[in-house]
Amino acid sequence: MKKVLITLSSALIVFVASVSSFVHASEPVDQTNPYRLIEQVADNTFTRLRKDRTLFRADPDLLRDVVKDELLPYIHTRYAASLVLGAQHYRQATPEQRDAFTEAFTEYMIASYAQILLEYDNQDVNVQRDQAIGDDDKIVKVRVDITDSSRPPIRLDFSLRKNTRTGNWQAYDVTAEGVSMIQSKQSEWKAPLRRDGIDAVIEQLKELAAKPIRREDKQKQGES
Repeated sequence: MKKVLITLSSALIVFVASVSSFVHASEPVDQTNPYRLIEQVADNTFTRLRKDRTLFRADPDLLRDVVKDELLPYIHTRYAASLVLGAQHYRQATPEQRDAFTEAFTEYMIASYAQILLEYDNQDVNVQRDQAIGDDDKIVKVRVDITDSSRPPIRLDFSLRKNTRTGNWQAYDVTAEGVSMIQSKQSEWKAPLRRDGIDAVIEQLKELAAKPIRREDKQKQGES
């Protein structure tokens, strides 16, 4: 389980780092091709992330705005939230509850990605070359291989979904070591949703999202 958590964190590091920009505007990203989307955002931003690492570490909460402004346009948050909620709870929820859950889940995601981004440390990333995409293909997985000197290479598969209205692709899930992030969160919140209800889980998500973004080693030092 520890290995799975490490690889999921590495996956988020790569994707968040790939679509985050702090000081300079990125080159326009081609969202009509899922392979180029992942590759372009990576090429545009890894150098900038390394350059501003000291600034991010000095004020980690700045990463919330980075993720909110630069990451969310490439993630289908409502679709991801509906998958995490699950078909049964989604059907039972009112439209207002669905909106509230999506908003809370999005804020939780922003905080989680910002927290994980603090751990970025110059990983090398190789994005899968373009593959043929059929006109009827709505879901595509893009393979990304991470090379990190501190651990063995990691294979990730990013799931992207095509917006049939705009033709743009958006990410909604990542699989690492055979574990889907969406499925992991479904499993984590299944019991609380059944036991406490959606409103209680929404409040839990809000509380988690409101926690300050801090490095874990500093948190531990403060507790000792």
